[in-house]
Amino acid sequence: MKLYTGMGPNPRVVRLFMAEKGIEIPLEVVDLMAGDNRKGPHLARNPAGQLPTLELDDGTMLSEITAICEYLEEKHPAPALIGSTPEERAATRMWTRRIDLNIVEPMTNGFRYAEGMPIFKDRLHCIPAAADDLKKIAKDKLTWLDGLIAGRDFIAGPKITLADLHLFAFLEFGARVGQPLDPANKNLAAWYARMAARPSVTASA
Repeated sequence: MKLYTGMGPNPRVVRLFMAEKGIEIPLEVVDLMAGDNRKGPHLARNPAGQLPTLELDDGTMLSEITAICEYLEEKHPAPALIGSTPEERAATRMWTRRIDLNIVEPMTNGFRYAEGMPIFKDRLHCIPAAADDLKKIAKDKLTWLDGLIAGRDFIAGPKITLADLHLFAFLEFGARVGQPLDPANKNLAAWYARMAARPSVTASA
């Protein structure tokens, strides 16, 4: 296998997932800033021009971080980061989906339509007028999530899951692009500090 990776939070999620599982896969960096992800060789691997992309031993290409992580979980079940039972897997998928729709999408589009415009204006349809509202949606939903995780060590319950890795990678990204976590969200701030101290964070950088 080979993982085509690069800068940004999406590849970071998969590298975190691999590090938590102790999986080593050869990496090939695709230069996002040079637009190499939108050029012929990578488009042949991933028609959406996105990162990451996982090349399987038989030449099959997998993209989308959830699909890649689900595949790696099935190939390497322990430690379970999606779940060992139907109930655990359902809870992880529910929380990952909530985070993706309510926080990750508005946060990233808020960046693309504002600070990221020089990079993205020729790559996708940008809506600058929506940027501030999208950032506000992400901020409000983080406050919503903060209340829901009171008393928990991790997002989906007592064990770390893909939901934690997904949110961590994007909050890490948000802090670098003008959308830091509001320290008033004390449950999330404490959770973030615990996540940042995990060996996988350094190992996957």
